[in-house]
Amino acid sequence: MRPWQKNHTFSSEFIILGFGDMAEVKILCFGLFLIMHLVTLAGHTTVVLVTLIDSCLQTPMYFFLRKLSTSEICYTLVIVPNMLANFLFRSQHMPFLGCAVQMHLFIALGGAECFLLLAMAYDRFVAICSPLRYTLTVTRALCLLLTLACLGSFALSLTLTVLIFLLPFCRSHEINHFFCDIPAVLFQACSDTRAKEVAVFLVCMLILLIPILLFLLSYGFIIAAILRIHSAEGRSKAFSTCAGHLLVSLLHYGCAIFIYSRPKSCYTPEQDKIVSLVCTNVTPMLYPMIYSLRNKEVKGALRRLLESRSY
Repeated sequence: MRPWQKNHTFSSEFIILGFGDMAEVKILCFGLFLIMHLVTLAGHTTVVLVTLIDSCLQTPMYFFLRKLSTSEICYTLVIVPNMLANFLFRSQHMPFLGCAVQMHLFIALGGAECFLLLAMAYDRFVAICSPLRYTLTVTRALCLLLTLACLGSFALSLTLTVLIFLLPFCRSHEINHFFCDIPAVLFQACSDTRAKEVAVFLVCMLILLIPILLFLLSYGFIIAAILRIHSAEGRSKAFSTCAGHLLVSLLHYGCAIFIYSRPKSCYTPEQDKIVSLVCTNVTPMLYPMIYSLRNKEVKGALRRLLESRSY
């Protein structure tokens, strides 16, 4: 008999408990997070449209920014609508296969963002450390190649999701979370999950630790190059071109490492729910404001777009 046939949960479902202990403020939270979700979608959609339409923003940096915002839109749509539904109902039933698909998509999209942020760090590294060679090094072909490499996270995610969902789930099937997150699902397994935890750690190495080490290496060279600039104005201008990307990257990598680099024994449902709530709602809403909407070139492009629509 095949492994998946032994797993009797294949045809059953999980119960997503969500925020059952917040009955008094559920409607208030629903309204608040719905507004945040709409602001997030509007912000990232604006970034995509402006960087796609405006001829002045057809550079590698904005090419990667457009891909990052597209990925962020998909990422929030995978998680947030179900989370909003959980605010309206005490619990939510999710089919076993639906839970697996949700896990696969959010791991793949989150991993793609990790690789995109690394590609953007490389772009800033070349722009600041080797500005005269920038146009020869960061070509359109290289940008497309790096974007395709980011899609490798889908293969890693599929492998990890299959490994996790081959486990027997013979506990209550109640997931104390608002979506099918890895630690919450692993916690429901009734067999020894140490081998799967090792697999999770290895995927985290590929998706998180290796990119963040390369990211830190890139920024080590960038900061050294900025400090060698003699004028204060020049240093300020150079740092302003990568400050937004640096902050967004630290937020993204920091949240992911906190949640996924810990063993099952350290899993605390309520703490993980709060951190995941911030990582899936607050930080994605801030990204456009931090990275692009405070950027003079993007604001200028947005102004030109609005003015052209007014005539």
